[in-house]
Amino acid sequence: MNYSLIKTDLEKEKQKGVLKTAWRRLFPLMTEEKSSVILALFAILVSSIVSLLVPIIIAHIIDAYITEKNFQGVLSFSELLAGIFIVGLVSNYVQIVTMGSVGRRLLFNLRNKIFGKLQELPVAFFNQNKAGDIISRINNDTDKLNQFFSQALMQFTGNIILIVGTGIFILFINFKLGLVALIPAILALIVTKLLNPWVKRTSLKSLRTLGNMSGEIQESINNFKVIVVFNRLDYFRNKFKEANEANYGASVRAGIASNVFNPIYVLVSFLAQLAVLAYGIYLISYGQFSIGLLIGFLLYVNNFYNPLRQLASVWPSLQLALAGLDRISEILTLESDVQIELKKKRKILFSTNVALEFENVFFSYEEKKNVLKAVNFKLQQGKTYAFVGPTGGGKTTIASLMARLYDPSGGTIYLEGKDLRCYKPVERAQKIGFILQEPFLFSGTVRENILYGNEKYFQQTNDDLIKVLEEANLTKLLSRFSKGLDTRIISSGDAISLGQKQLIAFIRAVLRNPDILILDEATANIDTVTEQLLEEIINKLPKKTTKIIIAHRLNTIENADDIFFVNGGEVAHAGSMQQAMDMLLHGERKS
Repeated sequence: MNYSLIKTDLEKEKQKGVLKTAWRRLFPLMTEEKSSVILALFAILVSSIVSLLVPIIIAHIIDAYITEKNFQGVLSFSELLAGIFIVGLVSNYVQIVTMGSVGRRLLFNLRNKIFGKLQELPVAFFNQNKAGDIISRINNDTDKLNQFFSQALMQFTGNIILIVGTGIFILFINFKLGLVALIPAILALIVTKLLNPWVKRTSLKSLRTLGNMSGEIQESINNFKVIVVFNRLDYFRNKFKEANEANYGASVRAGIASNVFNPIYVLVSFLAQLAVLAYGIYLISYGQFSIGLLIGFLLYVNNFYNPLRQLASVWPSLQLALAGLDRISEILTLESDVQIELKKKRKILFSTNVALEFENVFFSYEEKKNVLKAVNFKLQQGKTYAFVGPTGGGKTTIASLMARLYDPSGGTIYLEGKDLRCYKPVERAQKIGFILQEPFLFSGTVRENILYGNEKYFQQTNDDLIKVLEEANLTKLLSRFSKGLDTRIISSGDAISLGQKQLIAFIRAVLRNPDILILDEATANIDTVTEQLLEEIINKLPKKTTKIIIAHRLNTIENADDIFFVNGGEVAHAGSMQQAMDMLLHGERKS
């Protein structure tokens, strides 16, 4: 299955219908904020009503009191205006504080939702996408949504209410003069409609190039040792420069797009005010309009076009939020093809001690390119099996399928007679221990790393845990660390050797007491003495434990009960050590 987040134009078209429903997927995140959103909407409505009342009150003051030189009436209405302004101030404050809190909580919930989705996705997703781009979606894109909800959403809503309300007022006061005021706005909306697709494209491209730059930085930093060893700092600089320049260009274009509407709306606002002033004076000269109403009308025109200008500045924020939502939705809409299938039938076994079986298994990382072809074999409980073969033959792929990091493209894998897809992740992880070719460690102590995913010993003290390690014959391995269980591991384990990493991974797997233990080149970076120690520990595992050793070196499989030769996507039964050696040396595949 294709999990790549970098889509072709055709794939984007296919996804367009999905992305249009992005707001529906986002709506459940707002359900817990319903009361806060209603309060903010009420506050913005009050603020809008205040803005709509002020011009007509001022018009009345001018016509009824100022022209008549009734200063008592002016003072009375001034007090009324002061009270109205205070109400508007309080409502604005309530709206800002409320939506600021809503935006932060939404950001928190959305990031949790994305991270939860990432945990549901298979290994293939992480192989096909850059970690830096995924991080950018979690951090930067969600923050664009937070900014929109906490700052722009209510401003957007309030401006819409004010524009509609003002439009109704000016048409009601004088229909013809109202039309004169609104015609420039119609022209501005047409221009907005035409430019809007370009604004969204530039905003989305800016976010993508930022994600690509994050990906390049992380990739270069992760591989910085290799860059230094080969003295290719110039390569690091050039790759970063290329990504940075692409992001810079996209950001400049996005910045231009973000501000392109503002001067347009300023221009139409001036045109509208000039047209209203000219036509208003004409009406006054014929006694069809008053000075107070003209001043109030101009205030309404200002009330109409100021929100339009604010919408012009808020609009790019909306476009950025929608672009970010599109990128977030690309993750949220993905579904894992590694599902638990409880309805699969159990295989009828003629032998009850079959631990693992591959039945006509095919597998491909890419469509129409099989890495494994019609693989069949059975592994008995308690025995030790070795899978050998040249690099790229498919050994690690077989190990990954055994641990269900991937599902086969065809055929079935059975664990103790039951389709591997029927096991829940917790149950499968308990039964299968996997020591990876490149073990990964977390920041923390040796104790925290060896107990990772093993809740059985979480509450035990170090002394109790050491006793458990003694029973499992693992204390000799622990002695390789200066402070034992309390040895600190920094970052991904760069402060310790690769061999020590593999020792921790070995302890972590064996301590779980799995039914099947898979060792994928687990001794490749370990000295001979330690390798012999590991062999002793493996030999002392419970009799029911099936050991599977993936190896290039034949000396690591001398004590295997059975050997399989893997090459060209096919698995052949090698049988003896000598046959495996002949196959490896001469590239022959014997059944």
